[in-house]
Amino acid sequence: MAGTNPTGRHVAVLGGGICGLATAYRLTRSGHRVTLIEGSDQLGGLGTFFAWRDGWVERFYHCVMPSDDELLGLLAELGLADEVRWRRTEMGMIVDGRHHAFNTARDLLRFTPLGLPDRIRFGVVSLLLRGLGRGRDLDDTRTEDWLRGLYGNAVWETLLAPMFGSKFGHSFGDVPALYLWQRLGRERNVATRGYPARGYRSVIDGLRAAIEAGDATVRLSTPVEQLSVVDGRASVTLPGGEIVEADQVVSTLPLPQLRQLADDDLAARLPTVRLPYQGVVNALFFLRRPLAGHYWTPVVRSGTEFDGVVEMSALAGTAPYGGRHLAYVMRYTDRESTLYQEDGDSIAARWTGQLRTLYSGLPLTDDDIDEVHVFKAPFVEPVYPLGYLRQRPPVELPGTPVLLATTAHVYPRVTSWNSSVRLANQVAATIDRAAVSPRTAAAMRAEGEPSP
Repeated sequence: MAGTNPTGRHVAVLGGGICGLATAYRLTRSGHRVTLIEGSDQLGGLGTFFAWRDGWVERFYHCVMPSDDELLGLLAELGLADEVRWRRTEMGMIVDGRHHAFNTARDLLRFTPLGLPDRIRFGVVSLLLRGLGRGRDLDDTRTEDWLRGLYGNAVWETLLAPMFGSKFGHSFGDVPALYLWQRLGRERNVATRGYPARGYRSVIDGLRAAIEAGDATVRLSTPVEQLSVVDGRASVTLPGGEIVEADQVVSTLPLPQLRQLADDDLAARLPTVRLPYQGVVNALFFLRRPLAGHYWTPVVRSGTEFDGVVEMSALAGTAPYGGRHLAYVMRYTDRESTLYQEDGDSIAARWTGQLRTLYSGLPLTDDDIDEVHVFKAPFVEPVYPLGYLRQRPPVELPGTPVLLATTAHVYPRVTSWNSSVRLANQVAATIDRAAVSPRTAAAMRAEGEPSP
């Protein structure tokens, strides 16, 4: 059915991240005529990559979880599911410059940043946390109120506030506890994680090939200058005054960015919720030796500007990186912050010294550090307000042919590739339902086919 366009509808998809790609793929498979428009020179969003030696390396870290049903289903359709390599990964913890394994009950009992009673309390509450959250109105409960009450002051102040606060900044305590409850349900200290054998570029390339095989148009380096609604249809203004008209448009652009592109009439119809967003500053280190072998290590009060270390080679191995060990270090921060605005070379030089100091016990020397690359992304994580389930905007923008598919819509699920694919499936199904006229639906029923 791909490419037959039985509805005669043209859908423009704005943004070529994973949500935009998955939306375009689904719509193309349903037979819609699709134009995917991406402002940068690459598809993938946070999954973009850069050329390195004879291959490609992701700018930002990603992993696949066994519970990522929507993402794994999409990979299966693309013939890529068998390429995911699964490994058992572990977690470390660095507090006040001291390194700790943080995986087993024995590790917890040896975790000296907490007193023994608090270590025991931490372990017991963590085991029961999923059950303790069921049936509670966590959407209207501050994270700090819930976790401080369960874990106690010492655990909150020593670990939880600085560790999870690195993701949301100073507003972490006010974020709905529901979001953290969902995150802790997905992530574990010891967990099996997956990584595509040929990297995430294979997923992006696979989606693009499937989209273009369905006669869709993919346009790169084409930033949207304005989005309007004219006579019930979408009008997308591109550089040079080019206009792309469509029956419907799906915007995967962050809401603050969409507000800047919408004309006055459309802007007045956009959701009133105004979410602040955390961006990220991310440095990639190509190392000649491994660090501690932990996939994920939060860094707390240890003299670094970065808040965590992800040893990607602990998951992907060293083969994708020419025998080098790849480590990402990151700091989530507002896109207007001094750090975000700073030159990448300055950040690389300073963070190299901080990483060396942090792992001086190895010791980590300048000779061990082969290359450093710094990348930034402005819209990574919305900072959700209390009661966001009631404020969460609908996918369909009333009175317009515009549909929204953004990180503002995935809550309370964790922002991830899996959540993006799930949202894309929802948006595409919404368009499919609207495209089937009562007459077409009756014909389908007469032929024994279920209507959407």
